[in-house]
Amino acid sequence: MRHNVAPRGAKPKMRSFVSSVLIGLGTFCIVAALLFRFYVPGTALKFPLNWYEVMTLQGTGVSYFSAAQLTELSGVTMRATDTIKGDVTRSKATGNSNIAVWQSFTAVEDISNHAPFEYSYEQLAFNRKTGELINCCNNVIGTNHSLRVGGQGYVWPFDTQKRNYQVFDTTVLKPVTFRYAGTAVTGGIRTYRFTELVPKQQIGTQTLPAALLGMPGSSVTLPKFYAATNTYWVDPVTGDPLKISQNQKLTLQDNSGATRLVLFHGDLTTTPASIRNLVSLDRPNINKIQLMKVMLPIVGGVLGIVLLASGLVLIRLSRPRYEEEPHEEEASAHSRL
Repeated sequence: MRHNVAPRGAKPKMRSFVSSVLIGLGTFCIVAALLFRFYVPGTALKFPLNWYEVMTLQGTGVSYFSAAQLTELSGVTMRATDTIKGDVTRSKATGNSNIAVWQSFTAVEDISNHAPFEYSYEQLAFNRKTGELINCCNNVIGTNHSLRVGGQGYVWPFDTQKRNYQVFDTTVLKPVTFRYAGTAVTGGIRTYRFTELVPKQQIGTQTLPAALLGMPGSSVTLPKFYAATNTYWVDPVTGDPLKISQNQKLTLQDNSGATRLVLFHGDLTTTPASIRNLVSLDRPNINKIQLMKVMLPIVGGVLGIVLLASGLVLIRLSRPRYEEEPHEEEASAHSRL
């Protein structure tokens, strides 16, 4: 009876083939890991077109001028609600997939007296990879359609660093330096703290009845001065601000520099409930970025090394043996000696 016998050398050839496959897969995994770590995040990470968030700031002991009552009020509780919404239609109309257009509407109200204080609106275009503002697409703040912008806008860049940043201040209408001021934990997320110091400066004029200001005449126009210390707590992974603290003072002064009217003076800080909401929006983005920049490179690198090492071991095992075993006749002859 004849038996099928695998030819000599078949097993080494199979090992050689498998080793080549393993080495190829291992090399691919290592290259993919390096790409995910150093190249893919820079091209794939972008701020969304359809972002939506609401941030609420609140403060007590605030002083301000009530236009309804024509008097200064003090010791009130003030609330500012800032709603940010991505305008997908305007973003796509730019014809550039790296540009996003977001809109922000802020309503400030005296909740002690249930009275509105101020409303503001802005629309800004920015680079989706860096968060830096772009002078295009009819950037709007209020009714100003020709405003020149610069610096960071709604967000800090991905992988925010421990350094100073230029951020556009929508009150003074120019970029202002936000200085790195340390780290903190905000809603369970490690954040970087940045502080903006705006020295007192004129930002416009306002006309009011002279009698209201204790000045002669029927009406008077006085320069409006603004000073502020604003602090942002930013998630360095996503570039999203999770908490804001604003200490601002807005006054009218006469030619001698004396304050004639306090338009606003107080501290507003993001409420705990608002921080929790912002953190819930931020965590999924952290997980996606960490998966792309950390987990995939680690898994790919380890798997690649294992596959590569396995392939090299099989190559060693598949090498041909150069010393032939003695023939049967020779072995018998030796045994008779």
